[in-house]
Amino acid sequence: MLSDWLSNLLSRRNIHYAWAMVVVTFLASLVSAAAVGAPGIFIVPMQMEFGWDTVQISSALSIRFVLFGLTAPFAAALMSKYGPRTVTITAIIVIMVSLMLSLGMTEVWQLIALWGIGVGVGAGMTALVLGAVVSSRWFNHRRGLVIGVLTASNATGQLIFMPLLASVSDHYGWRWALVVLSALLAIVAIAVLMFMRDRPSELGLRPYGDISTDPIVEPVQSGESIFSATLTTLRDAARTRVFWILFATFFICGASTAGLVQVHLIPLCGDFGISPMQASGLLAVMGVFDLIGTVLSGWLSDRFDSRHLLFWYYGLRGLSLIALPYSDFTIWGLSVFAIFYGLDWIATVPPTVRLAVNRFGPERAGLVFGWVFAGHQIGAAVAAFAGGWSKEHLFSYLPAFFVAGVLCVLASAVIMTIRREKVTPALLAQ
Repeated sequence: MLSDWLSNLLSRRNIHYAWAMVVVTFLASLVSAAAVGAPGIFIVPMQMEFGWDTVQISSALSIRFVLFGLTAPFAAALMSKYGPRTVTITAIIVIMVSLMLSLGMTEVWQLIALWGIGVGVGAGMTALVLGAVVSSRWFNHRRGLVIGVLTASNATGQLIFMPLLASVSDHYGWRWALVVLSALLAIVAIAVLMFMRDRPSELGLRPYGDISTDPIVEPVQSGESIFSATLTTLRDAARTRVFWILFATFFICGASTAGLVQVHLIPLCGDFGISPMQASGLLAVMGVFDLIGTVLSGWLSDRFDSRHLLFWYYGLRGLSLIALPYSDFTIWGLSVFAIFYGLDWIATVPPTVRLAVNRFGPERAGLVFGWVFAGHQIGAAVAAFAGGWSKEHLFSYLPAFFVAGVLCVLASAVIMTIRREKVTPALLAQ
């Protein structure tokens, strides 16, 4: 395998293969996440071609968000049993097949089946849990930073490809935009096949930062079924107050980002005379600044109380959404909003993961976070539908944006009700 050759090449330069895993995982999450964000571009073209209303399209996208989230905890169990490499390749194939089949769709039920179910399940298998698994298996040191980088790839991927896909859709039609996205997915699938490995021990390595001299031992696979392990973790976590606080605040996180801004910002801008190309450019700016903000958040979460970080993240996000109507929807005003909001887009993930690790332990934190992430996507689904409902019945998207802002301010208060737990030096060094 090329990974063996690359590992030897990197080791001669004193570079751990874990950093190659970060690169290939980043690319896989980046491109597969684009399949989640792309449909926001196609709402207006589909309305024009098929006569579907906003509520019908938003319903399909809501199903996609729900499955995107509910798949995540089971994806963590699948990765434990079959390895991240096999699960990632399978997920990319599912997304590609769903996108290619959708080239011939003509009915709403086909949109629901392909983009709602197919893309939702496939993207959920490579969601934030993939980054959590890779960082925990390959890194003992710099883990917080790596979680920040890989988390950013997921949200950034949902935004940064918007201008490219919007340009292709505008000049050649939305079907050609899907072809371009499928081609990118195929390239990433080949990279994963060639370079991703499940564990450092497969290359005779220890995790980055592991200075132990004990013999390398492969972990023993549990005989517990995937569904049993996933549901047992949910049952145990659901008995704690911390889990429900994290679930509720991440519900609000998803409602105020992926479900609302990602889906409805482009048509909202259209109501004020801003073209889809310009609006998609704003989303791309958010994606770039999200990368900066989330990586910085990972660094901060290793050094400061995660509750305080989340208090500021949610509070500032809420105020920015409430202030959005006062931007007058000028390019200057929206650009400032895009930069500020982008820095905070998904900066909530590293401190949320940190709280999960502190409360539930590193062994179960991945599965617990998978269920918390399910709350994020359920919130996204509710907001995607609510935004469409607001447009159809209240004749504006703005009420949905205002409600999301108020909920974020509420989340900033709720997160501070978690009792402070002492962070050990070992955790700070991760």
